[in-house]
Amino acid sequence: MRLHDTRHGCATILFAAGVAPRVMMEIPGRSQVAVTMNVYTHVSEETRREALGHMDRLLKRRRKTD
Repeated sequence: MRLHDTRHGCATILFAAGVAPRVMMEIPGRSQVAVTMNVYTHVSEETRREALGHMDRLLKRRRKTD
């Protein structure tokens, strides 16, 4: 693993933990939030599944109230 790769891993782990983007930007030493979020942060399969689960629950809840 290259040192550069650790920035990606660090940003991805912090993102999954719910750390604020501004804080995520400063820990690996980036100068812009957009660069941190667009280049260094990756969405894990677990995070993707969790988000889809939230969407599924919200849609089911909405159907029940219609």
